[in-house]
Amino acid sequence: MESTNNITEFILLGLSQNKKIKALCFLMFLFCYIAILGGNMIILISITYSQLIEQPMYFFLNYLALSDLCYTSTVTPKFLTDLLVERNIISYTSCMAQLFTMHFFGGIEILILTVMAYDRYVAICKPLHYSIIMSRGRCHAMVTACCAGAFIHSFLQSLLAISLPFCGHNEMDHYFCDIYPLLALSCTNKHRVGLLVVANSGMMGLITFVVLMWSYSFILYTIRAYPAESRSKALSTCSSHVTVVIFFFVPVLFIYIRPATTYPEDKVFALFYTILAPMFNPLIYTLRNTEMKNALRKVWCHKLFFI
Repeated sequence: MESTNNITEFILLGLSQNKKIKALCFLMFLFCYIAILGGNMIILISITYSQLIEQPMYFFLNYLALSDLCYTSTVTPKFLTDLLVERNIISYTSCMAQLFTMHFFGGIEILILTVMAYDRYVAICKPLHYSIIMSRGRCHAMVTACCAGAFIHSFLQSLLAISLPFCGHNEMDHYFCDIYPLLALSCTNKHRVGLLVVANSGMMGLITFVVLMWSYSFILYTIRAYPAESRSKALSTCSSHVTVVIFFFVPVLFIYIRPATTYPEDKVFALFYTILAPMFNPLIYTLRNTEMKNALRKVWCHKLFFI
């Protein structure tokens, strides 16, 4: 592919050009971003300063909350700022940096969710070997592997974007830089590049989603013989994870598993995995989890007492 490029900046068209709609979106998504920061910080502090950090499930949940914070912060602050100004401009360098970091932290989140599903599988299906299989050293190795896998995915995605030649207009019909909106502006063989995007992002999302659904299906099949109380606890934990997985993966698959085309609806679907999913994750993992609620009470009551 040629690397010819006469564009130094892009104009982001955002969700809407209507000033009233932009003002309403600013207030709504500012609240969402504050909720994301507050909710995930509470999870990080509560797990770190409680005994839950010793359990693999909460060890991974800690990293999921951290990846949520980093992931949404690559998009949301710029998005909120753009809702307040008339002309939304992002430089070519900042655009490529945003694409890399978004896919890097998004890749970590996807892989951490997979590791969490594996943790639940081992805990429920192989309880006698759980402490050996999910040792602390192995947990650290899994997180490192998640970061390495996400870096490779993001590097390949960024390499595709940097290789795109731009020789036409620079108005991007989106609120952040991503590969398909960039591809729509390029003057290259979109079909060939689109297949590479599907092979990278699309297949990564699809394979991960299938593995996750298979894991939880196997878990549900296994817990049929459990006593009612144990079955209820396992169902509660797994249902929380499945809710997060569906809420995050369905929009991702809608966008990345198809050929190189862009639709106006893409921006709405992107809101689910860039802002809404990171906002609901803390609620799903705390309100439906007795251990997390107990840890929240102990940690924060202790802090308030000493204040």
